[in-house]
Amino acid sequence: MSTMLTYDTVGIRESLSDAIYNISPTTTPFMSTIGKTKAKNTYTEWQTDSLADVDLTNAQVEGADAVAPALETTERVGNYTQISDKVVQVSTTDDAVDTAGRSTETAYQLSKASAELKRDMESILLSDQEKNPGATATPRKLGALGSWVTTNQVDTAGGALTEDMLKSAVLKAYTAGGEPSMLLVSPANKQVVSTFSGIAQQRYEAPKSSATTIIGAADVYLSDFGTLSVVPDRFLSDEASYVLDPSMFAVSYLRPFKQTKLAKTGDSDKYMLNVEYTLQSNQEAASAVMRDLT
Repeated sequence: MSTMLTYDTVGIRESLSDAIYNISPTTTPFMSTIGKTKAKNTYTEWQTDSLADVDLTNAQVEGADAVAPALETTERVGNYTQISDKVVQVSTTDDAVDTAGRSTETAYQLSKASAELKRDMESILLSDQEKNPGATATPRKLGALGSWVTTNQVDTAGGALTEDMLKSAVLKAYTAGGEPSMLLVSPANKQVVSTFSGIAQQRYEAPKSSATTIIGAADVYLSDFGTLSVVPDRFLSDEASYVLDPSMFAVSYLRPFKQTKLAKTGDSDKYMLNVEYTLQSNQEAASAVMRDLT
């Protein structure tokens, strides 16, 4: 009597896990760190100001009349809102069949679309995109981070990031009045920064009978003007690294994230996820950028 083997058996159910594995990066450090405000128009504006230059000749004659100098007015600046969206369309049949790893295909695709939309936003906000008012057939575009941080720039001359460049960038931002607390870098530049002498040695408490152990990943840089949290961002180009004062930036929403079911035109369901937003730069001189300026 021969033994029945799986090779000959008919009707064995397939082995398919209910887990769906996705390693695509979804964290958005820049958007998650800066503030959030409400826009009231497609061109949203705010005002910036600064103190007068230090006057080293400020010595007055006793009893002299008070003379008021010409006062500087505030500067009115603004940015255009940009509309970003994702559209999901799934057949009614696809939602009816039994699928592994999700309740319905529509729910799964909407979840993916939401993460994809946030990735798009992070990448756009961190780019060098210039603001554009748009037109009837041209979309409005927001001015991104690279278009705002212009006062304090350090030229990398097409080379690798160095600690001297970082020190120069921090000095520029601090001298201008900023209180930078974040060093935003690409993953590749994060590894470069980890070799800098100013990186704090992170330690954890070991048993008293053992020596204290240094943890490999160092995420704090000790500058001459305070500590910087070193934050890698997968959506930031290797060509730019930012010394930021996060309190001086915000994502301003004219229309926050919204999911809308569109009109049915056949045997499928269509949804649109969209958002209208812009980048508000309250005082760009509080931050600095290191990039190739040639």
